[in-house]
Amino acid sequence: MVLKPAGPDIEFAQWLADVMDVLPEDGFRVARPLRARTGAWTHAGWTASRFVTGAEPDHAAAPRWLDVVAAGRAFHRALADVPRPAFLDRRRDWWALGDRVAWQECEADLPPGLRGPYEELVALFGDAPPDRAQLVHGDLTGNVLFAPGLAPAVIDFSPYWRPPGFGTAVVVGDALIWHSAGAGLLREAAPGWGPGFVGYVARAVTFRLVTAGEQLRASAEPEGGAAAAAEVRRYRRAVELLAAFD
Repeated sequence: MVLKPAGPDIEFAQWLADVMDVLPEDGFRVARPLRARTGAWTHAGWTASRFVTGAEPDHAAAPRWLDVVAAGRAFHRALADVPRPAFLDRRRDWWALGDRVAWQECEADLPPGLRGPYEELVALFGDAPPDRAQLVHGDLTGNVLFAPGLAPAVIDFSPYWRPPGFGTAVVVGDALIWHSAGAGLLREAAPGWGPGFVGYVARAVTFRLVTAGEQLRASAEPEGGAAAAAEVRRYRRAVELLAAFD
């Protein structure tokens, strides 16, 4: 088994266990939760789940971005009819803020260097996708594990309520921002989205840009320091790739 701290939000930990306990595995695996002897999903501030075999791919050596996207799509199909949990409305962390800004539900408050890339990303959003919102995993990039002969394992579910294309677009955006992926990945990934592809990925990059801005603001790094400059370069590169994509 794997033990993890339940964290401060016990409601979320219990909800997550309820969902993962019964989610049908079709094209993916999950770490099934384990109950304490009391029958509860948490005990003394801890949760437990079954260990799942697998490892995160080495994308530098052999990129598997499309396999991660495919696993995310299978996972989202299984989640399609799960009701929206009320706790999503109460979230106020950096990632919840990034998600809301990406969907233009609140204003961005960014360090100066990130304001330009943000405005360019917003120009790429296009119309809001007509796709139905549902539960999606907002952090698939490092949380899909592969093992020979087994379906990919999806772990550490980070729930958001968006069209399923957004959850998998985050994978593509992360590949551009942090893993030096380029136009080749955009060309390979685009057919799975249709005409709204660039808008989805632009929202996904915005999601990360806002959290990067919050992290910079919380750090001791000065606005013009090396860390801030590196973040600006990452996001400018992603914007340039998306703007040039046809």
